This record gives sequence, structure tokens and C-alpha cells, in this order.
Amino acid sequence: MKIDVRGAVMAAKQYFQSLQDMIGQQLQDLRLEEVELSEDKQFWFITLGFDRPANKNSLLKDIVPPNYERVYRIFKIDSESGEVQSMKIREL
Repeated sequence: MKIDVRGAVMAAKQYFQSLQDMIGQQLQDLRLEEVELSEDKQFWFITLGFDRPANKNSLLKDIVPPNYERVYRIFKIDSESGEVQSMKIREL
């Protein structure tokens, strides 16, 4: 049975959150940004965005509040199984 868009988004979100400890930074404001079903309907492409500190190596990081940058990840989800096939950085 094919998964719907909600199932694909949840699969991407759960996968990403399961890797958060390996990313090494606190992620903020995780949001759904884009959704696309491939033309052959085999895969969902789910883009999630989040904020992360942009000035982590600044000498003033303890004094000045951090600036944040928006970062995006594209998840390729199998539309039959709901399995995450890949996670890639989305370049702007």
C-alpha cells in the first residue's frame, strides 16, 4: 500500500530526528518546506528546513546572541514502504 504525503513527511521527520545526536548542534524551528511526488510515483521528495547557529566559532559567541541560518535537507522516501532512501543537502 502506498503511503500518502503525511506518511512521507512523518518518515522524513522521524529519520532526521533520529540522527540529531550525530549532527552535533541544537536544531531549531524544524518545518516542512516542500513536498514532491516523482513523476513515476515511486518516491516522495520531502524538504525539511531548520535553523542552526551561523556564528558558532565567533569569539563573541558568549556575549552576542547567535545569528541563525536556515538549512534545508531533501529526503527521498519510497512511496510503497515509507523507507528513507536518502538525505541530501539542498543548496540555494
